[in-house]
Amino acid sequence: MTRSTSVKDQDVLEYGHNITLEQAKVVMAAAEAEAVDNQWPSAIAIVDTGARLVMFQKMDHTQIGSILVAQQKAETAVSFKRPSKVFEDAIAQGGMRLRTLGMSNVIPLEGGLLLLVDGKIVGAIGASGVQSQQDAQVAQAGVSALLALDA
Repeated sequence: MTRSTSVKDQDVLEYGHNITLEQAKVVMAAAEAEAVDNQWPSAIAIVDTGARLVMFQKMDHTQIGSILVAQQKAETAVSFKRPSKVFEDAIAQGGMRLRTLGMSNVIPLEGGLLLLVDGKIVGAIGASGVQSQQDAQVAQAGVSALLALDA
């Protein structure tokens, strides 16, 4: 059995095998349930270690702009091995950190989180549709489901 871990457990993160479809289904179901429970119309994207889309869904009444944003949040997290919120926080600090806005492959919005198994990155999840903190809550539900999968 594999063991899922959180980002806090690792000093240096490595890419592992890509997330499986079965794992992605568990992650997606939990994220969707969180969005439904809170009545948050959301777009949810799960990508593999190469930032390629594994699974995507858009709930009814979700704004269409969130389709791309959800995927970009997941891509940002997996490409830079950190939550997308790191970039949001950097920009909020201003100064030299505003250079981040010039990076075409970063979306500086909370809601993109890494998916880890055995301490290695297997992919990422991104959620969009409501406020960034709520998007992160939806994504975190998916992360937590992966953690519980092999606990």
